[in-house]
Amino acid sequence: MSARPFIVAIDGPAGAGKSSVSKLLARRLGFSLVDTGAIYRCVALMARREGIAFDDDARLGELLGRVHIHFQVVGEENHVFLGGQDVSGEIRTPDISMAASQVSGRPVVRAGLLQLQRRLALESEKGAILEGRDIGTVVFPDADAKFFLAASPEVRARRRYEELFQKGVESSLDAVLADQTKRDRDDSARAVAPLKAAEDAVHVDSSSAPLSEVVHGLESEILRRMAPRVGPEPRS
Repeated sequence: MSARPFIVAIDGPAGAGKSSVSKLLARRLGFSLVDTGAIYRCVALMARREGIAFDDDARLGELLGRVHIHFQVVGEENHVFLGGQDVSGEIRTPDISMAASQVSGRPVVRAGLLQLQRRLALESEKGAILEGRDIGTVVFPDADAKFFLAASPEVRARRRYEELFQKGVESSLDAVLADQTKRDRDDSARAVAPLKAAEDAVHVDSSSAPLSEVVHGLESEILRRMAPRVGPEPRS
């Protein structure tokens, strides 16, 4: 039986740098990348398109059976395809962000997507980076490496505002901070799979650290943990 791929869990709130760090780590290590937040965003997008209320568990449960998602690196970005359509930009709007926070709190949705997230990770030949809010606590509590990325609320809001600005989405820093505060509160207080760090996660504050420094730090820890799997070099 072949060994399970090396699983890396990267959790944390929005704007902590999970997406940028995960993308670079996956590229440097040759791992697949599973953006679990994008999966919930796709469910929210489908629900909105079909006029399904975000608390309608019966219809949400039926919808889950029709969700077909895959990721593909296009250029420098990890694109998200829903039913063959590239929805990478559409799922990143503030409205869908808030909608995703609502549907992700429904037990029927979390249970229905749990196996999908695990399957996408285990399909990797070498390893997988999973980013989200409950990877190290629920999706892969036995992950080989767990990290919890954090940053100050002001820094996270500024990053999100800049991201939206670059995409041509009109907003304001105050509005982004307000939405972020509400989402943090909702995600942390929900009864099912709340946002929290796993007890054995490595905590990383990215408020003032350069992206390269954060990536190098996580990469070093991952390689250290992978070393026992590789074993010593064979003698000539």
